[in-house]
Amino acid sequence: MNENGMNRRFRATVTRREFVVTALAAGFALAVRPVSAQRIRTDPSGLQAGEVKIPAADGEIPAYRAMPREGGPFPVVLVVQEIFGVHEYIRDVCRRFARLGYLAVAPELYARQGDVSTLADSREIFSKVVSKVPDAQVMSDLDAAADWAGSTGTGDLERLGITGFCWGGRIVWLYAEHSPRLKAGVAWYGRLDGDTNALTPRYPIHLADRLRAPVLGLYGGADTNISHESIKKMRAALRKAGSPSKIFLYVDAPHGFHADYRPSYRKGPAEDGWRRMLDWFKKYGVS
Repeated sequence: MNENGMNRRFRATVTRREFVVTALAAGFALAVRPVSAQRIRTDPSGLQAGEVKIPAADGEIPAYRAMPREGGPFPVVLVVQEIFGVHEYIRDVCRRFARLGYLAVAPELYARQGDVSTLADSREIFSKVVSKVPDAQVMSDLDAAADWAGSTGTGDLERLGITGFCWGGRIVWLYAEHSPRLKAGVAWYGRLDGDTNALTPRYPIHLADRLRAPVLGLYGGADTNISHESIKKMRAALRKAGSPSKIFLYVDAPHGFHADYRPSYRKGPAEDGWRRMLDWFKKYGVS
């Protein structure tokens, strides 16, 4: 079944679901505490930042939105969560974009399946919630978030980008194949291949020749979750497809090297990756 077929099936069944998460949790997810003292805190003064509701096919999704208080319309960046949901780290990333003149919005993409903020173990988060989230649902919800940003009059969908971390990194690649409106994506250490099933029928490796927008992948050479072999295969697939997408590897960086609130944070690669992301967005019209 193709993407359009999956989305039609999703829209036909969502009315039978109930939203488990109707508001964003405060602070950091329980599974990542205690939080490192090195974490970055972005001053919200001069910004319009806070929770919003995104109309979806079957209700409303809570989301975090940040943008400059004055001006616009602004380029739009969809920010896709790690497995820990839209907790404080993701919200701060939105504020960092807002400081640079973007409208950044991070929809809570597990809203129907469960609240991960109160779960203390990453394996439990995956088994109880994340593994039950259909890719088709995620694509539809990201479309809804983009629609919402455009409908406010403060977001310019002619300059639409996406970035995501870990679980969200994989989603960036998928969305670049899904969305005809997307200008560019930046994926931070997202899985490139893996076991497929009815909810996750494809991985980025399957889509290298079908990307509608160029993706920059930012990966760590010391990442024990993503093999060098999968990166090698993805690079080869992109070259074969003649895609402008590419993967940059930080040789000594572990998984989660941008996550400044965790021990995995690596200041050099994180800051360099952020610069590369902004350059990528500028190059492909998301600025």
